[in-house]
Amino acid sequence: MFSHVMVGTNDLERSRKFYDATLGVLGVKPGFQDKNRVFWRTKTGTFGVSIPINGEPCTFANGGTIGFAVETTEQADAWHAAGLANGGTAIEDPPGIRKGATMEMYLAYLRDPDGNKICVMKRMG
Repeated sequence: MFSHVMVGTNDLERSRKFYDATLGVLGVKPGFQDKNRVFWRTKTGTFGVSIPINGEPCTFANGGTIGFAVETTEQADAWHAAGLANGGTAIEDPPGIRKGATMEMYLAYLRDPDGNKICVMKRMG
């Protein structure tokens, strides 16, 4: 359904460091820069960060979350640790199992250095 997801940043190098670390845990190669943007590409899509093209400071979405898939709970925990070590902020509950109406999920949430809300998710069983 999606070709890519892009979030804004006010500091491209800080974002590159953060996402190289967190996405690297998920097996994604380091990002590559195209002018004022950095992209991380996989078989299933592209994630990017960009200095806003209108020249205004970036802001994050209130109520928005970007979720990345993980294969194991250990990978989720490593992702969370890498994010904290590279300028991210822990939010919501600590990484762990959440019970939804129809399934259990292992979730870990962070805010990136610009305040964007991101998470990883593993559907259980």
